[in-house]
Amino acid sequence: MIKVHGYAAQQAKDALAPYSFERREPLDNDVVVDIKYCGVCHTDIHQVGDEWGGSKFPMVPGHEITGIVSQVGPKVTRYKVGDRVGVGCFVNSCRKCEPCRKNLEQYCMEGMSTTYNGVERDGTPTQGGYSNRIVVDENYVLRIPDNLPLDKSAPLLCAGITLYSPLMHWKAGHGKKVAIIGLGGIGHMGVKIAHALGAEVTVLSHSLKKQEDGKKLGADKFYATSDPATFEKLKGYFDLIINTVSAEIDWNQYLELLALDGAMVVVGIPEKQIPVGSFSLVAGRRSIAGSLIGGIKETQEMLDFCAKNNVTSEIELVPIQKINEAYKRILASDVRYRFVIDLKSLEQK
Repeated sequence: MIKVHGYAAQQAKDALAPYSFERREPLDNDVVVDIKYCGVCHTDIHQVGDEWGGSKFPMVPGHEITGIVSQVGPKVTRYKVGDRVGVGCFVNSCRKCEPCRKNLEQYCMEGMSTTYNGVERDGTPTQGGYSNRIVVDENYVLRIPDNLPLDKSAPLLCAGITLYSPLMHWKAGHGKKVAIIGLGGIGHMGVKIAHALGAEVTVLSHSLKKQEDGKKLGADKFYATSDPATFEKLKGYFDLIINTVSAEIDWNQYLELLALDGAMVVVGIPEKQIPVGSFSLVAGRRSIAGSLIGGIKETQEMLDFCAKNNVTSEIELVPIQKINEAYKRILASDVRYRFVIDLKSLEQK
């Protein structure tokens, strides 16, 4: 077994603290990754707090992992020692169901093996990237293009693909009017990617506090949703709205902003069910849908797209020792726009 050091929560809502554990020795198709950076996703906070139920402890969070290959199994063909790689939200899937066969492993009928707080196909619990090493089947490892810095690339493996996938599926691009609800860790990636695709990009935020940031990131327009006039002015305007917020907002108001055949795609998950009236949907042939990250093939396409268009996440690097402080700052919306853990801090005593 490989000895690993990281930070874990021992039970729900616990502060994260140093934790040592073991990972398997590499199997035939496994890649051992020395983790250099790991992004901090709001999902990590939900899972540590057992806010969605079913959390397993001790838990080492983290599913936005970048690092360097340090060892490969004897049958590995895709990677070699020294390669720059990433690991995203899942590390395995059944590989047999229809979604898996279509490179949509995130929708695996048997359930994907999440990078942490999940189980491998053999039933072994998974532990994530708040640690110095991880062992993953090569088929679930991503290649980080040479011109993308490893630290700013880490959030692409969740925040980036979470926005890239629906933008591509609903064909955002030249001539399309796209709105991003919320300019946070996920939303700011939507602005950057939609802008790179050539769409007209509007940010819908509670206030105008981040307007200057939004324009710098690529937004063409910026509106405050706390102003009732916003919903009158933009009625029937957008082809696509992507809702990145987990707060409980009135989805019906936003559906009214869609043009004929427009779609609102939900990627943020509120704690409670949001009621949706049918009139807005029927009257404008509008639709409401959801989207969950992307498969391995699409995630690699996203990384290559970001490399080509010089798209990375806006980050603040933190040492692992300040992870609990980072969680508090995320809950206070005090980060622009994504925390990334520098794992060399694990070596500091």
